[in-house]
Amino acid sequence: MTVYESDLPGVGKKFEIEIDDDEQLVVVTHNTGKREVFRRRGEEDSEKLFELSDRLARQVGTILEGAYFQPVATETTETMLDDDTLFEWVNVVEGSELVDKTLAEVDFRETTGTSVVAIQRDDETESNPNADSTIRAGDTLVIIGGRDACDRVERLAAGTDAPGEEAAAAADDPTEDADTDA
Repeated sequence: MTVYESDLPGVGKKFEIEIDDDEQLVVVTHNTGKREVFRRRGEEDSEKLFELSDRLARQVGTILEGAYFQPVATETTETMLDDDTLFEWVNVVEGSELVDKTLAEVDFRETTGTSVVAIQRDDETESNPNADSTIRAGDTLVIIGGRDACDRVERLAAGTDAPGEEAAAAADDPTEDADTDA
């Protein structure tokens, strides 16, 4: 999928998303926040599909992104907050060093540089889990942190790294920013 972005002076920005060989979705984001969505087939003029207010566009975007519901089981899902901070959903597999340990036992923030903001287990979500919350195989950890820190959690949850190894590596790397408790 290719996305083209162009400035519309005095209007805002235009995003053209290739849907298939002969079709594009065009989104115009106005400086006022209003969004207009068009479909273009081949060389035909664009057909306006709908218009959204800024608030509604953000809500629809969050739904499309999967923040409310993730219909496809994937190993990770992430939402960028800025250039290096993201929310990520990470599945914990059987055999991971995290299984059957509490957040306190793992010393999660210190070991990984991320914070666990929720633990999803089956149809239940424990939001803002405390230090005594136990991680189980099959859990999905919702974490926030820098990209490298989130990558560490992915490896730990997948059973490919031990927590102590990553903490030692992070301590040896002066460029690693471990202070993400904000």
